[in-house]
Amino acid sequence: MERQPDEKLNQQEFLFFSYGRELKKPLHLLELLKRTTIHGESNSALIIGPRGSGKTMLLNHVLKELMEVKQVRENLLQVHLNGLLQTNDKIALKEITRQLQMENVVGDKVFGSFAENLAFLLEALKKGDRDSSCPVLFILDEFDLFVHHKNQTLLYNLFDISQSAQTPVTVIGITCRQDILELLEKRVKSRFSHRQIYLMNPFDFKQYLRIFKEQLYLPAEFVYKPFVQKWNKNVQSLSEDRTVQDVLQNHFHCSKDLRSLHMLLMLALSSITVSHPFMTGSDLLEASKLCRMDSKANIVHGLSVLEICLIIAMKHLNDVYEGEPFNFQMVYNEFQKFIQRKAHSMYNFEKPVVMKAFEHLLQLELIKPIEGLPVRAQREYLLMKLLLDNNQIMDALQP
Repeated sequence: MERQPDEKLNQQEFLFFSYGRELKKPLHLLELLKRTTIHGESNSALIIGPRGSGKTMLLNHVLKELMEVKQVRENLLQVHLNGLLQTNDKIALKEITRQLQMENVVGDKVFGSFAENLAFLLEALKKGDRDSSCPVLFILDEFDLFVHHKNQTLLYNLFDISQSAQTPVTVIGITCRQDILELLEKRVKSRFSHRQIYLMNPFDFKQYLRIFKEQLYLPAEFVYKPFVQKWNKNVQSLSEDRTVQDVLQNHFHCSKDLRSLHMLLMLALSSITVSHPFMTGSDLLEASKLCRMDSKANIVHGLSVLEICLIIAMKHLNDVYEGEPFNFQMVYNEFQKFIQRKAHSMYNFEKPVVMKAFEHLLQLELIKPIEGLPVRAQREYLLMKLLLDNNQIMDALQP
């Protein structure tokens, strides 16, 4: 089954998914992978959509259907890479070698460079032909992070193989970046098939509310029948409560990602006890506050008294010097003034102890050194910048 030379250019498929509805059958992607696994064609495609829109679910759905074909199940080799884990081409190459179980082929070979290792792997892939080689499916999750690898070498070579008539290879990228094609180098883009599958979250707030109820409802086959009726009745009344609707609406406008809804419900459900068997609107309100709470303000809540005093001293220096950087010695002097003026009852810590607290704030990334400064400078005089604004500090200091 030969395809026309220009068939693969400028093809886009827009797929829309709705939670709780029957999945629209992704025939285009299924057919694409079948052509690789059964007919030995090589290809490439990108699945693009916001987080939580079902990109991975779509691919898993297609692969599950594909694996029902005996010929595919026995021959298809899969390589799963993730841009968050394989942070450079060298690590990615090692992972490809491991997943293709080619360590025994590499054996005692010593590669002088990444280029030699890559050349060996490519040669192994290119030695085959369409009829006798096992098809290889490369799935690149967080595809946009691979774009930032040096010279995009890995992407260039994978797309280059996918254009050859040797080992059948298909590269599927998964990303949430809509502008991903603009990030590809010209030589990489020219080897990409330009097949793009777009996914969206099309549901409105009314459907979002229905999803909220579906997630909380207990099934009819639940062991304790009387409780099922009471619980489901409570969920229904919750969905009609104005306070709950306001909380859900705020959450909906922040993110349509259903994983964030699951997090909200999980936090609310964790307050359920024997003495408090049903969820209330106040439980959801508290859970919503926890979801939206500033992570840095949370860190400040867990600091020691000395560390909080240093944060206040830094804030004062920022106010006085209008955001200019400071060093440890300046903070220490400000801390000493604070002790003398307002905190006579507070224990006056030794300077090395204060330095230790200052370094802990650096480790927590609440302060950071100014870039471009000499590393050999004495640590007391390294210029720093506070990474908290006044609102975060004041919120954290509230009882």
